[in-house]
Amino acid sequence: MWNSSEVPLQLPGSRSSDRLLQPLWNYLIFHHYSLVSSPFFPVLLAFSSYFIFSLPFAIVDLLGERASVFYRYKIQKERRPTLRMMAKSLGMAVYNHLVFVVPAVVINNVVMPAPPLPTVAPTLWELVSGGLGALLIFDTQYFLWHMVHHKNPHLYKWVHAIHHDYISPFSWSTQHLSAVELMTVGFWSNLDPILLQCHPLTTWTLTVFSIWLSVEDHIGYDLPWTPSHLVPFGLLGGAMAHDMHHQKPSSNFAPFFSHWDKLFGTASTYVKPTETVSSSLKEA
Repeated sequence: MWNSSEVPLQLPGSRSSDRLLQPLWNYLIFHHYSLVSSPFFPVLLAFSSYFIFSLPFAIVDLLGERASVFYRYKIQKERRPTLRMMAKSLGMAVYNHLVFVVPAVVINNVVMPAPPLPTVAPTLWELVSGGLGALLIFDTQYFLWHMVHHKNPHLYKWVHAIHHDYISPFSWSTQHLSAVELMTVGFWSNLDPILLQCHPLTTWTLTVFSIWLSVEDHIGYDLPWTPSHLVPFGLLGGAMAHDMHHQKPSSNFAPFFSHWDKLFGTASTYVKPTETVSSSLKEA
């Protein structure tokens, strides 16, 4: 039921012997097959990535100006999350996963069990092209979903408004989501690699990378070494774009890339405020 049986001890054929990722894949399936073949592994991978990527920025937020190396890049310095706000967002993420995500995984595994893991690793081209393709599809799906939920007051109120509890996002608020939004995002994240017939290793790599991009969107720091600055031509939105979305919710709907907002005229660049805001972060 849980795909935890031992993998057949069969080495891949000679055609795959020159695949750079094959040693890594061999290690995973021969030494950790019970873990990586479990239907709960993608959930564990996604949540642990969210936790690991968010924690350092939570520490920086709590240290404030004492962490000057990072804090000087904070976008809204006049607004800092409190420990109570961080605990609320993290608690919401844990609750949604335990109450909604885990039961959904159990039901899905009963209705449609996953096939055994392949013995051959993907090529680097398959990993990059498949991951980028799924990321672009998801970006389109969420852009449309996001824009519709901001345009429709009823959908916004009952589904998406909770994500805008805070004007200035912070790392834990990445998954400060309603159960409906989390399940929708999870559905697309699982469906898109299936539609593109991605290798499991491609899907797992995409999961970790997309979680990092999502956390980066919400950290509230415009760090010069993040992907949004390393990728040329402003193709990625990053923390600055999403921070602007929380200040001006009618703009910057795309989660990762910038092309849809530019095409639809919803792109908005950050403008440094002229007045100091004395109030603390808006709380729910």
